Amino acid sequence: MYQYLNDVDAGNDLTLNVAPHVIGTAIPERRFPASCTTYNSKGEFPAAIEDRYTTLIDTMNSFKVARAAVRARSSAVRVPLQRRSYADVAPDKIKLSLALPHQAIYRSQDVVQVNIPAESGEMGILAQHVPSIEQLKPGLVEIIEEAGGSKQFFLSGGFATVQPNSVLSINAVEGYPLEDFSAESVRNQISEAQKIAGGSGSEHDKAEANIELEVLESLQAALK
Repeated sequence: MYQYLNDVDAGNDLTLNVAPHVIGTAIPERRFPASCTTYNSKGEFPAAIEDRYTTLIDTMNSFKVARAAVRARSSAVRVPLQRRSYADVAPDKIKLSLALPHQAIYRSQDVVQVNIPAESGEMGILAQHVPSIEQLKPGLVEIIEEAGGSKQFFLSGGFATVQPNSVLSINAVEGYPLEDFSAESVRNQISEAQKIAGGSGSEHDKAEANIELEVLESLQAALK
């Protein structure tokens, strides 16, 4: 997913350049004080910096995925969700918060179950689930509410945190109700991305197209 081009110990600074070709976005050079980290005896790259750049790459890929999802949306008008919240979590309920950078879709609302597209596999979260943190891949989040109905949202990726006392927090870069998407529009976008991915264009363009295909195919499967 990412590649370190070079690292230079220049005086008091450690310079790191990250290859941008996979995600199609130039990543600014970052500098870290030499005192904050050093190579180990085997000459391996410090884990602390590697973790920071893994997170950076994942975040930028999420933005790419979000843009692909936005392009595939139909012109449907979204209706604000009706929300209720309670002071305490009922023994058989989950208190759910689902947030985007620009919008809180759920604010500590009691629900029965939440199904999430974790990187480790599809998961169903019920009350009293063991605490955990799950990275989410692009996919469908299904929320089963108290009245027996359910709502479905397509998220570009993100994280789900199960806290003690049946509290679940989901944070994503972008997310939309599934009904906002047009199956025909998604098919058209897939066709365009396939042409670019299999064409004679640059590696940069092919990488972008393959990322779009990943999210669009997940979205197409959710719409079936």
